Amino acid sequence: MLHVDLDQFIAAVEVDRHPELRGKPVVVGGDGDPAKRGVVSTASYEAREFGVHSGQPLRTAAKRCPDCVFLPVDADAYNAVSARIMAVLRETGKPVEVLGWDEAFLGVDTEDPEGFARGLAADVKAATRLDCSVGIGDNKLQAKIATGFGKPAGVFRLTSATWFDVLGDRPPDVIWGIGAKTTAKLAGLGITTVRGLAGADPDRLAREFGPTTGPWLVLLGRGRGETEVDPTPYVARSHGREVTFQQNLVDWAEVRAEVTRLARQVASELSERTVARVVVKVRYAPFITVTHGVALTGTIETETIETAALAALEAFDPGRPVRLLGVRAEFASVVDESSVVDESSVVDESSVVDESTVPDESTVPDETG
Repeated sequence: MLHVDLDQFIAAVEVDRHPELRGKPVVVGGDGDPAKRGVVSTASYEAREFGVHSGQPLRTAAKRCPDCVFLPVDADAYNAVSARIMAVLRETGKPVEVLGWDEAFLGVDTEDPEGFARGLAADVKAATRLDCSVGIGDNKLQAKIATGFGKPAGVFRLTSATWFDVLGDRPPDVIWGIGAKTTAKLAGLGITTVRGLAGADPDRLAREFGPTTGPWLVLLGRGRGETEVDPTPYVARSHGREVTFQQNLVDWAEVRAEVTRLARQVASELSERTVARVVVKVRYAPFITVTHGVALTGTIETETIETAALAALEAFDPGRPVRLLGVRAEFASVVDESSVVDESSVVDESSVVDESTVPDESTVPDETG
């Protein structure tokens, strides 16, 4: 099993388009103006040396690195490069499961996976001038984690035989699918390492995290994961729109009006897929994000989406200034609460975000992507 991940993909695409920026600290996010509200979508390695990272407010990035070059998000350009990358992967004849713009799994069975991985990275480089890292594992979980150890532009192998040697003494959040909140809760139970999680009592964790999630966490600790690559064409998990306000909204009537507008826009853009839940996101000033959702029974009528969004809004505190609002429709085939451990924040806080296509680079281990 191989996992291919492009290094600092968005920043790398921009540097390739603007060679004069090579070697300089580059930040991509929002409309490229750090004086406005927005967050970092990605930062080049040079910018990361100043403490700039994905999900950070652009203004903070500008303070940490005044010499950074700030660029706007250009989704069309990233889509075009992504298409070339995936074409290279498919030319291997191996099954390819696309995870987003810049990463995919490949089902590879060879006696020399490292050699195959290096050749694949060279092919991607030749086609796009971009570097990628490749993780090798017995399953998707291992391959995905391995990629982080291979960055930048390297190959790393993590298998069941080496799992505890590499990860045993590390905190649980080194594992793909386990975030900071779950790690903190595990620490409260005395579980502070991957080895400790692997040896935990599944019944005990079932009581703490639920009958499905608890035992699943133990399996993650043991390095268990899916072994089949699904080459089915990528289908969006959700479709959403969000807006960042340059001035906070303090009148809740204005908040309701904006949620209504966003809900209508989302409804107008939905294809003929069953919607199982409508989620509203509110980012309060200065930077606290809360989400609430309402389940549906499979309709995409504009009025139904609007009604569900306003119902979800009722769960929020109306007495606080709001800097961002978002409405997202989640499709029925992917709404499975038992599979969610920690909800990651959307990294691109530009004026309009389609969450079905914008990748969350904050999931890259140690911000080395």
